[in-house]
Amino acid sequence: MEPKKNPKKDLSKNSSIYFTAGMALVLALTYLALEWKTFYNYEIDTTAMNYKDELREEVPITFDTPPPPPPPPVAPIVIEVVEDDDSIIESVIETTETDQEGAVLKVDDIPDIQIIDSVDVPFILVEDVPVFPGCEKAKDKRACFQTMMTKHIRKNFRYPEIAQEMGIEGRVHTTFIIQKDGSIGSIRMRGPDKNLEKEAARILSKLPQMTPGKQRGNAVRVPFSIPITFKLQ
Repeated sequence: MEPKKNPKKDLSKNSSIYFTAGMALVLALTYLALEWKTFYNYEIDTTAMNYKDELREEVPITFDTPPPPPPPPVAPIVIEVVEDDDSIIESVIETTETDQEGAVLKVDDIPDIQIIDSVDVPFILVEDVPVFPGCEKAKDKRACFQTMMTKHIRKNFRYPEIAQEMGIEGRVHTTFIIQKDGSIGSIRMRGPDKNLEKEAARILSKLPQMTPGKQRGNAVRVPFSIPITFKLQ
């Protein structure tokens, strides 16, 4: 039986050789194309360049207009000169220096000027505190005064009926001044309700006549403050 293909005409017989040769040829052409270098010669005419003209900067010329001149001064008002006929009285300043010819006053000849201090002196700073009736013989009159004030408030205390019905309670801060004659004046109150303030004023109005406080031996006005507490049981 005869074969269908002629072995002499088999094209795949040397295909590997042809493929290898073609690959080598392509790589060689690619290498030559990448490594190919071309050099150009450029001639630059430096004589035609003028760097001075390019570096020169033109400065604009400006003209400053001077300010207008100031207006002429106003003519002064004519002042009429009036003769002064009044005579000048010169004051004579007498010297305060003493000399041997001056008379020397005796100590007894200088009048005694009594300075009465009219400024209110607080209770804690006054030298002689006001004396509450019954504290004349007490050693500590300040403590006795406060004790007698507490007894007086408890004795005359009366809770207002209107405040009880409305359930009002609180503390009323009171201040008053023991005058120079020992009487009570300038009573002031500050509390949560007018009825409580009215009751506090009534209690303080019943304070007795006191011995006034003294500062440097002179009777002075002495302010005193005390709170009155209204509390429902």
